[in-house]
Amino acid sequence: MKVENLPNLLLETKEKTLIIRFNRPEIRSPLSIVVLDELNRITEDLATRQDIEKIIFTGVDNVFASGANLNEIAQVTSETAREYALRGQNLMKKISELPQETIALVNGFCFGGALDLALSCKKRIATPKAIFCHPGANLGIMTGWGGTQRLPRLIGQAKALEMFLTAKQVGADEALNIGLVDELI
Repeated sequence: MKVENLPNLLLETKEKTLIIRFNRPEIRSPLSIVVLDELNRITEDLATRQDIEKIIFTGVDNVFASGANLNEIAQVTSETAREYALRGQNLMKKISELPQETIALVNGFCFGGALDLALSCKKRIATPKAIFCHPGANLGIMTGWGGTQRLPRLIGQAKALEMFLTAKQVGADEALNIGLVDELI
C-alpha cells in the first residue's frame, strides 16, 4: 500500500486500485482551482497507466466534496468565465474517458461540481448519509462542468430539471430510486 499526501487530496494505492480522497472536510472539500489542477495532473498520468485498474473518488468524514469554490466563482468575470468553465469541463471529460473503472464513492455532501465529477464516473455508490444537490438556483449560478448534459441522460429530464431549478437535495435512498447512484453500501 502506498499513500501520498497532497495539500487537498490523499492518494492511496491498494493493489491495482487508486483511491483519491478529497481531504478538506472542515471546509467541505471544495473543488478549487488548485484541486482541479491536481486532479488534472493525476488523470493525465492515469490515462496511460496499466498498473491501475480501478479509481475510486471519495471524501473524508461525512463530506464527499462541495463543488466549486464559491470565493473563486465570485472572482470570475465575463472575460475569465469561459476559461473557468473549460477547466472543469475538460477535467470531467478526462475522468469520463479514463480506461480504468471509475467509481464515485459518495460518503456525504456531493454538491455542484462534485456532483458533476460523480456523474463523470462510470459508477456511483453512496453511503446512507450521501446528499446530492446542484445548488446553483439558490446561488444565482449554473453548473458549467458537464452536469447539465450528464444528469438528464442518467435520471431523465424531469428529475434533472427539478434538481437544477429548485436546488433540491436528494438523499441516498431517493438517489438510488431515480438511478443517480448504482448502489448503496
